[in-house]
Amino acid sequence: MTAPRSTTPRKVLGRLSLPERTYVADALRTETVGGVLLLAAAVTALLWANIPALHDSYENVAHFHVGPAALGLDLSIAHWAADGLLAIFFFVAGIELKRELVAGDLRDPRAAALPVVAALCGMAVPALVYTVTNVTGGGSLAGWAVPTATDIAFALAVLAVIGTSLPSALRAFLLTLAVVDDLFAILIIAVFFTADLNFAALGGAVVGLGVFWLLLRKGVRGWYVYVPLALVIWALMYNSGVHATVAGVAMGLMLRCHRKEGEPHSPGEHIEHLVRPLSAGLAVPLFALFSAGVAISGGALADVFDQPETLGVVLGLVVGKTLGIFGGTWLTARFTRASLSDDLAWGDVFAVASLAGIGFTVSLLIGELAFAGDETMTNEVKAAVLLGSLIAAMLATVLLKIRNAKYRRLWEEEERDDDLDGIPDIYEEHDPAYHLRLAARYEAKAAEHRRIAQEKAAARHELAEVPGGAGEDHDGPA
Repeated sequence: MTAPRSTTPRKVLGRLSLPERTYVADALRTETVGGVLLLAAAVTALLWANIPALHDSYENVAHFHVGPAALGLDLSIAHWAADGLLAIFFFVAGIELKRELVAGDLRDPRAAALPVVAALCGMAVPALVYTVTNVTGGGSLAGWAVPTATDIAFALAVLAVIGTSLPSALRAFLLTLAVVDDLFAILIIAVFFTADLNFAALGGAVVGLGVFWLLLRKGVRGWYVYVPLALVIWALMYNSGVHATVAGVAMGLMLRCHRKEGEPHSPGEHIEHLVRPLSAGLAVPLFALFSAGVAISGGALADVFDQPETLGVVLGLVVGKTLGIFGGTWLTARFTRASLSDDLAWGDVFAVASLAGIGFTVSLLIGELAFAGDETMTNEVKAAVLLGSLIAAMLATVLLKIRNAKYRRLWEEEERDDDLDGIPDIYEEHDPAYHLRLAARYEAKAAEHRRIAQEKAAARHELAEVPGGAGEDHDGPA
């Protein structure tokens, strides 16, 4: 006989497991700090590029070339930031994806369906919006991929600035969306923005990746082995014609992210913990510094809505992302017969979907690749990315603020730890030991209050027995 199937409907965006909640909290904490630095870098770039006295210095620094020409690496500072530093960003994204696949929510096909479908719809609908806008407006279809990406660091920075306290399930949903989004973004870059291939360099990169994988499987340790090898793989991948960031995500996917017996952390988790601050705090902000510096004026912003290419980017980020992610989430829940968590409403999903319309980092990168050789259009598309991300952030701010009181109550409930054991109470409600610890704390408090009450009563009694004290009738004024 087979066991009867559970009739309890599966919940969408329900409570995370404790290990997953801990991992998500740590990851988001670093990304939030990086997001604030990213915002600061973007503002600095815009000021640097738009103040007349400083504009030339910005251009000179961004286009200053450095690197060994004999190795094909005589690149501008901006080029190093886009192809070199972002490889670190995609390396971390690769580790995140691997961990989600083997130890996180994506290892369960039913749980994985929601973020995967939502991310796919959140990329397909913006691309469709851009395509329709440009077909009807007679524009170029080259930028169809620009509005498909979500910038998790920028989105979290917005949450930090506006002071909202999203429940951990919504934050985890946003993070997982971004991880899947990054994977498909790197696939788009690798497939659609690869120039003429140098098969010798590509073969060398593949061999290097094979050596990297073999050393990992043999348990070889030491940064002095892997860092030089990673640099060689990156340089070969760059010279092959495939975008160099592909090397980063490939190496990230090779790391082991499941724990063996006795291991507090897997190698992938350990390396991610070390590299994530470098990615979020240095690599991505520096990329933003040398990519976001576009000339902005009232006329330039008005032109964004006059050209089909730039209008398609703005509509793709603001409208396409929101409808795509929300629609994908709703369809997944509808066809898997799952129901939304009791603590949330579909309006919350819509608000988070609008927040995913912030497509800063990868959108800027794809914009540079899509319109390579056309500096004017590249700058106009960058301006459209900045404007679209700003509108999406403002829309999300309004929608999230409406429900912020509810979010704060949920967050406080998630964080409550009355027994002071370091584990939120919501994960221990069915554990008898938790209730015994709680009872012991209350009994200790009650005993302390009884002792204080007895001391006060004894003091009052002693005062009443003192001759001429407050209890006598002749204690009036002289």
